[in-house]
Amino acid sequence: MTAPRDRVLDVHDRPPPATFFLLSLQHLFAMFGANVLVPILTGLDPSVALVTSGLGTLIYLAFTKWRLPAYLGSSFAFIGPIVAATQIGGTGGALVGACAAGAVYVAVALLIRAFGVRWLLAILPPIVVGPVIVVIGLGLASVAVGMAQNTAGGGEYSLPHFLLALATLGSIFLYSIVLRGFFTVVPILLGILTGYALGVVFGMVDFGPVAAAPFLRMPDFHLLFSGMKEGVSAWAMILLVAPVALVTIAEHIGGQIVLSRVVGRNFIADPGLHRSVFGDGVATMVAGALGGPPATTYGENIGVLAVTRVFSVWVIGGAATLAIILGFVGKLSAFLSSIPTAVMGGVSIALFGVIASSGIRTLIEGKVDLGDKRNLLISSTILVIGIGGASLKFGDGGFVVSSMALSALMGVVLNAVLPGRGTGGDAEAILSSDHI
Repeated sequence: MTAPRDRVLDVHDRPPPATFFLLSLQHLFAMFGANVLVPILTGLDPSVALVTSGLGTLIYLAFTKWRLPAYLGSSFAFIGPIVAATQIGGTGGALVGACAAGAVYVAVALLIRAFGVRWLLAILPPIVVGPVIVVIGLGLASVAVGMAQNTAGGGEYSLPHFLLALATLGSIFLYSIVLRGFFTVVPILLGILTGYALGVVFGMVDFGPVAAAPFLRMPDFHLLFSGMKEGVSAWAMILLVAPVALVTIAEHIGGQIVLSRVVGRNFIADPGLHRSVFGDGVATMVAGALGGPPATTYGENIGVLAVTRVFSVWVIGGAATLAIILGFVGKLSAFLSSIPTAVMGGVSIALFGVIASSGIRTLIEGKVDLGDKRNLLISSTILVIGIGGASLKFGDGGFVVSSMALSALMGVVLNAVLPGRGTGGDAEAILSSDHI
């Protein structure tokens, strides 16, 4: 495959010492908002999530032989199941389910290693994967807009917050297009700093928590099985959370396809999908064992790669190391937490669309005929359910299938039962370096 001509650093290129820290810090900023939002919504410790995301990323890089520049952060797809599991079995029960979800990844990776990937791609052809990628990008659009408008978490609409988000977004566009030299590779970081400065000027930054925070603090690690309610079966927790992994694997494949397109390498072939799925699974198991949420490759960081054209695994590893350190530094963690939510909303708006556009590209390059009624019905169902926020809930506080998971499940089922499976696109195109 022809590599992108405008790449700044290739996968194994080590950045100069003067820029190494800034490039890694940019990735840390990009993932920070979403990574800590998941534990906040699920009742876990954000500092633990930072540590486990960094540790999980290093594990992932090791299992993928340091050939795949992807950052692993907290997975939004598991929010519903973890909340439900916590209500039924306590935090310990939710973590047992999270570890089991990682074990599902490992099992699927071993099957891919033994039988290849084509059986999986037959289940997940372009007509399923393409719309799922769009859902990955746009399914959380409401979260990004909610952060931008101060409505995330039930807050009231705030015009100043939204204007700050738009200013942050506009500065990222400006820096990406106008700046030259080194500054062309850190537009996201510069945008965040610009938004933060504006937030300080307009009194939207609270330095009180920063002043009160200790310099060092121990994250609230929650070891496996501790805090699990008495009388609750571990198998019940596993059945509640683990099945979601079968769906998030589709998200994982979509992320690998996007990353392959952005970087210009066929990562599904080399280092291999089995390695990336295995690494993701082990990272999720480690996160669950320490009290963190399940891990997933982060669209925000893929977006940073797409914008900056810096593909170095050294930079990703640096960001992971910074995240681990940050989890123990109370002052620094409090400082990053002081970044206005609106600023991170503006950044998220800038990055999520990159993923959705890659889903459309998958449909095009997979030669999916949307004039075919079958394909039109499958894609429209996935998009409406995923972006519309539909979900399945069984019982009062029981099993919950999130909208992202449900949309992927519907796509798989419809592709399997509707006549004319051969019209769902060229799955081999996903494996071909000429199409990725």
